[in-house]
Amino acid sequence: MVATLALACLLSACAMAPGMRMGADSQYGNAKEDAAPPGTLTPITPALIAEQRKASPKGVSKEIKRLFGTRKAYRIGNSDIVNIVVWGHPELGLTPATSNRSMGSTSQADVGNGYNVNPDGTIQFPFIGPIKVAGLTENEARELLTKRLSKYVQDPQITVRVQAYRNGRIYVDGEVRVPGLQTLDDIPMTLPEAINRAGGFSEQADRSSIALTRKDKTIDINLPRLTRLGVNPNRILLANGDLLRVRNEDESKVFLMGEVYTPRALALHDGRLSLTEALGESGGPDPWTSDPGQIYVVRKLPVDLGGEESLPEIYHLDASSPRAFILANDFQLQPRDVVYVDPAPVVRWNRFISNLIPSYNSLFINTRNTTR
Repeated sequence: MVATLALACLLSACAMAPGMRMGADSQYGNAKEDAAPPGTLTPITPALIAEQRKASPKGVSKEIKRLFGTRKAYRIGNSDIVNIVVWGHPELGLTPATSNRSMGSTSQADVGNGYNVNPDGTIQFPFIGPIKVAGLTENEARELLTKRLSKYVQDPQITVRVQAYRNGRIYVDGEVRVPGLQTLDDIPMTLPEAINRAGGFSEQADRSSIALTRKDKTIDINLPRLTRLGVNPNRILLANGDLLRVRNEDESKVFLMGEVYTPRALALHDGRLSLTEALGESGGPDPWTSDPGQIYVVRKLPVDLGGEESLPEIYHLDASSPRAFILANDFQLQPRDVVYVDPAPVVRWNRFISNLIPSYNSLFINTRNTTR
């Protein structure tokens, strides 16, 4: 009876072998349980590498180019404090700003002699009354005031200057040392300057993954890639209402699993990591337990427009020959990819036997005690 039970266990060894496995139908068997999970199984070949290179973005995207700008004259905004001097008529320039003093970081002493731009974009100026200055540059506001005031003052000489900037704001969030609001002024704020004002990047910051949200649209910015392309990041100018978020490097990791020396999670280096680099940083496939012909990269696709989960893409590398690692060096991983190295068939068998022998000994002892 013991022999019969042992034979039954051995016959089911392949199905009962412990541990993960992910082999497509191959020379080791066509059993349903040995097939790859649902998804698109694509061999990593020179043709695939060429196709991926062709599909990869070239140069700077149109979305990022739209962020480029040049310095322009500042336009007065609501809540700004405007200092107006009418030369020879000091009484016209001493009206204190009284509303919205709580906004911004400007003290009352700084704005005491300025005109506060109301929410409707106007200021209340002597003789003229309400006059809209929001949206105008300093020179345009001066010309408008000169024209209106010339009805009451002969040849008025006017100087207009924004004394306190309280209209434009951006918010910097994520992996910076001092996240929070930043005020825009007459000097356009660039992307690097905003990060610098926030104390710089934190140790966990992913410089290759910066999200800029403007008017409900988010644009991903890869600073190291821009530098490699010879593009100065200072060309990116921020605008009122922008939200800048520096992502954590943990959000763009890949995962090494299976028969590698050190299964681990790896962060991309400046947004890039090849399959060869990932395997190398994990110690490579274990020469004693791995099946180099069964290396897989599992990639989850984004949810489609209908909200349906897409089947993963599964890429297969046959690294039986060292030349295959030339292909692996050109295969670029993406955030959240899973790299899995399958165990060799003999390893599965050995693991099964290692788990079977204690059970067999226990079964033999119990059977012997029963027959006594």
